[in-house]
Amino acid sequence: MMLTHPLRNRVTPAGELIATTHRGTMYGNRGVLHNDDLALVRRHQVRRWLVCVLEFRGRRRQIMQPRRYTELFFLDEAVAFAAGHRPCAECRHADYQLFRTLWTEALNLPTKPTADDIDLVLHKQRGLVNGTRTTHTAPLNTLPDGVFIVLDNGYWLIHKDKLRRWTPAGYTDQQNLFAGTATVLTPKFTVDVIRGGYKPGVHDSAQT
Repeated sequence: MMLTHPLRNRVTPAGELIATTHRGTMYGNRGVLHNDDLALVRRHQVRRWLVCVLEFRGRRRQIMQPRRYTELFFLDEAVAFAAGHRPCAECRHADYQLFRTLWTEALNLPTKPTADDIDLVLHKQRGLVNGTRTTHTAPLNTLPDGVFIVLDNGYWLIHKDKLRRWTPAGYTDQQNLFAGTATVLTPKFTVDVIRGGYKPGVHDSAQT
């Protein structure tokens, strides 16, 4: 099938799936989301939402094959985390183990959680309420770099004591941090993992 328009497989920080010509720097999946006509028919199929590297052991896939998982793309890891994904245990084994360790410490658990344990919690924290993505609130000055908030109908990354606006092409506008409470998009326990020392990868455009 020859495609004449972008596929709707790019992920926003809120976990929405959009079509854009801009490429992502990370890859992931949530199961089979498309039908044989390449139209999306669901937001997710499984609780295991992964974020992966673009290249791993020379594997190649034809995008959106019938009845195969839907390939998703993210601007960067910070976006994937905000959307509710977590590191893949295969292609990003070291990052996954670090995520598990910091999750254990943040929640003061007696043993490390399984992937299913983490996925069950994240699935609740990234869910929809009346069609709107679940958020939580926190004082902005308590949030670490790599976390996304909702502000002025946009998605903003906390990065190096600034807020940077997300767009599919990269980060654009910036503004200073403000005093007060923020509406936080990144799931609460993922925020705790980041606060504990995990540093999500951020697109180069955030550095300009």
